[in-house]
Amino acid sequence: MLFLWLIGILLVIDLSVKAEIESCEEGEFPKNLDRKGRIILHKSHNAGLPFGFLKGYPEAVKMIPVITASAVGGILFWMLQKKGNLVEKLGFSLVLAGALSNIYDRTIRHYVVDYVSFHFGKLKKVIFNLGDLFIILGGLILILREFWNDRRR
Repeated sequence: MLFLWLIGILLVIDLSVKAEIESCEEGEFPKNLDRKGRIILHKSHNAGLPFGFLKGYPEAVKMIPVITASAVGGILFWMLQKKGNLVEKLGFSLVLAGALSNIYDRTIRHYVVDYVSFHFGKLKKVIFNLGDLFIILGGLILILREFWNDRRR
């Protein structure tokens, strides 16, 4: 039950930030969030998958994330019925929370609201949202856990 609460809380946080960004005027952006200008707030609409991929194919842009989130959700709910595997459950929960937030945007708004960029190296041209960061963090947790399991074997 803890992981379902985590998904819900993360989903509400990201959707709330997106709603706040959407309520602001375009002229308020970009806005520095730190003194050095390394974290910048934006108001960006992405009608495609990450990096605008497939934005000319709106049905594919809606269906690919739904299919992927369904698979992740299925794996997570299967795992939730078993004891243990807490790290994997956390990773899948993060991925699912981020995916659901972006699916909501694609379904209701017909674009994903992206709002933060990190001005470090090649990242400076990429604008993310918390949902994207949840997906990345969850994926990293799952990959690192798999490497850990391989080393133990």
